[in-house]
Amino acid sequence: MWPSVIAVVGTLLGGALTGLLQIKSARIAQSAARADQRAEALRKALGELVAALGDHRRAMWHREVLRLDGAGTEAVEAARTASHATRSAVTGPLVAVSVLERSLAEPARQAALAAFDLRDATDHAALASRREAAIAATDELVAAAGRAMA
Repeated sequence: MWPSVIAVVGTLLGGALTGLLQIKSARIAQSAARADQRAEALRKALGELVAALGDHRRAMWHREVLRLDGAGTEAVEAARTASHATRSAVTGPLVAVSVLERSLAEPARQAALAAFDLRDATDHAALASRREAAIAATDELVAAAGRAMA
């Protein structure tokens, strides 16, 4: 009789162990899938942010060149309207990057602030310097993203 009891208990324990291993395996697979989705969302948000920052830099460059060159009010206002649209386009990806990867929140914020800082340059040289600083800040964001995602 004892061999039968041992066989039944062994079978039950084997079934329980198999079930636990399947649950653990499913959790690991689910966690890996979530990590992949998060990484993909981060890559997408980074791409959108870098593109939006580039668009905003170009819009601000154009706006400030018009202002510094003394262009007409209509042209400056049209450029201002365009720059407001590009600035708004930065917000969504900036928030997404900051939420998805906390280590990129500060480099992303610095890149955005540098792009926003093109406004009210005193002359063309100052504008060019601010533009270079904005490009460098975006490059640093991309480098930080590479390190974070490695």
